[in-house]
Amino acid sequence: MSKIFVIDSDERPLDPIHPAQARQLLRNKKAAIFRRFPFTLILKEARPEAPTQPLRLKIDPGAKYTGMALVNDSTGEVVFAAELKHRGFAIRDSLTSRRQLRRGRRNRKTRYRQPRFLNRTRPKGCLPPSLQSRIENIKTWVAKLRKYVPLEAISQELVRFDMQLIQNPEIQGKEYQQGTLAGYETREFLLEKWNRQCAYCGIKDVPLQIEHIHARAKGGSNSITNLTLSCSKCNTKKGTKDIKDFLKKDSQRLDKILKQAKRPLADAAAVNTTRFALLEVLRATSLPVEIGSGGLTKFNRNQQKLPKTHWLDAACVGTSTPILNIKGIKPLMITANGHGTRQSCRTDKYGFSNRHCSRTKFHFGFQTGDIVKAVVTSGKKIGKYVGRIATRATGSFNISTKNGLVQGISYKLCKQIHKKDGYSYA
Repeated sequence: MSKIFVIDSDERPLDPIHPAQARQLLRNKKAAIFRRFPFTLILKEARPEAPTQPLRLKIDPGAKYTGMALVNDSTGEVVFAAELKHRGFAIRDSLTSRRQLRRGRRNRKTRYRQPRFLNRTRPKGCLPPSLQSRIENIKTWVAKLRKYVPLEAISQELVRFDMQLIQNPEIQGKEYQQGTLAGYETREFLLEKWNRQCAYCGIKDVPLQIEHIHARAKGGSNSITNLTLSCSKCNTKKGTKDIKDFLKKDSQRLDKILKQAKRPLADAAAVNTTRFALLEVLRATSLPVEIGSGGLTKFNRNQQKLPKTHWLDAACVGTSTPILNIKGIKPLMITANGHGTRQSCRTDKYGFSNRHCSRTKFHFGFQTGDIVKAVVTSGKKIGKYVGRIATRATGSFNISTKNGLVQGISYKLCKQIHKKDGYSYA
């Protein structure tokens, strides 16, 4: 079961405790709620000599989701788990839209302006905002967790895919490539690239085999661009046939397979681009950092017969992985939303201004994005509402609950549960 974080009155992190102990501390008024997400208690006394057990933070960084798990190396217990959803692709789409609007406007208004080059030089090692946001999100959560738990070490999946091993399966020099991990890198890459389904019939949730698009018997290679996934039935049916003969009645699927075979994996590219930048950020915490490959993560997970989820992948990162105890763990689902926008006005699809944006976000002690609880005892909207608010200068707020939007709730009925921090939780 996920444990509750505890800090003493001096904000020193103590060992996480069972939820039953947390309820008892609250009933006896020996502790108070310090933070809702992640749920943390603060004791009303200092405990400078209380012993603590060191925990290891394990991170499985991804393009869309990053898994995190706090593991006790000595007992194998998973204390806390979370899945962080990034907003990198949303940032990329916003930047693309802005670039298109600017180019259209410049073409209309300064059509004959001479081009100016090298006016946007970037420092060495600079990453695009869509990739940098992933690193900043993970950095933020590492700093948060260090405040609430006795964190002593970090494990990071450094490479999602070992590209050298994929291109040349006979590569020498690393012990795991010659042992029981042989083939895991290539298989995991193909599973991601082909969406974990048969390329020929599209079936999912069945054992899949690595299939040569152009048969080895007819000169096909082991190159990653000549490999795909196939169910046993399709693999047997195709045999050594040329793919054009095998799919001559389905030209649309044939074109899709040939294009997909040569297409790089965008998510893998995003992870591989940021992996060393993230490693430097983690090493800057002065904690020891262990690294492992994606193939090793999958091997550890399969050895313990665990299902594939982002947080379980994180718990299986690295050679330090013990026999895990995951009983009752429910991961905290975190979504990065950012802190709003600096736009002074919004534009329509043609790039023209259509609405002015208010620059004032704070009203009556509340900010748009805060999580509040409102208890309405009279009128047409009697009930309890918990969710994020949109503030107004009039004091009439909107609350976005899991059941929908509730409008026109007075600020006097709202009690703040969690301040806006750029993330939403489930």
